[in-house]
Amino acid sequence: MWLIVKALISAAVIVAVAELSSRLPRLGALLLTLPIISILAFIMAWNKDHDMIAISKLARETLVLVPLGLPFFVPLAMSSKTGLSFWPSFGLGVVLATLTIGAWFRFGPQVSP
Repeated sequence: MWLIVKALISAAVIVAVAELSSRLPRLGALLLTLPIISILAFIMAWNKDHDMIAISKLARETLVLVPLGLPFFVPLAMSSKTGLSFWPSFGLGVVLATLTIGAWFRFGPQVSP
């Protein structure tokens, strides 16, 4: 039951951002930038295991990986200047984020499980 509740909460956030962003892009972006999913994930992880060490590790990894994922947005934000449509911009963003995050996993410090 708890798994279904978590899925519904996550879906509601995604739908809210998608709906809001078409009418009020700035408000949609604000909602998107709030770490709502992270907050929910931390709460759900705490409720499940009460393991502060695991939550601390998750927070440290998230702190590093969030900036590394930001290149995803660059082609989408620059699409009006580059002339790229949605899918090429989206694909290029995925490639850029994959490169930065992949480089971190390959060359960054190794984390023990």
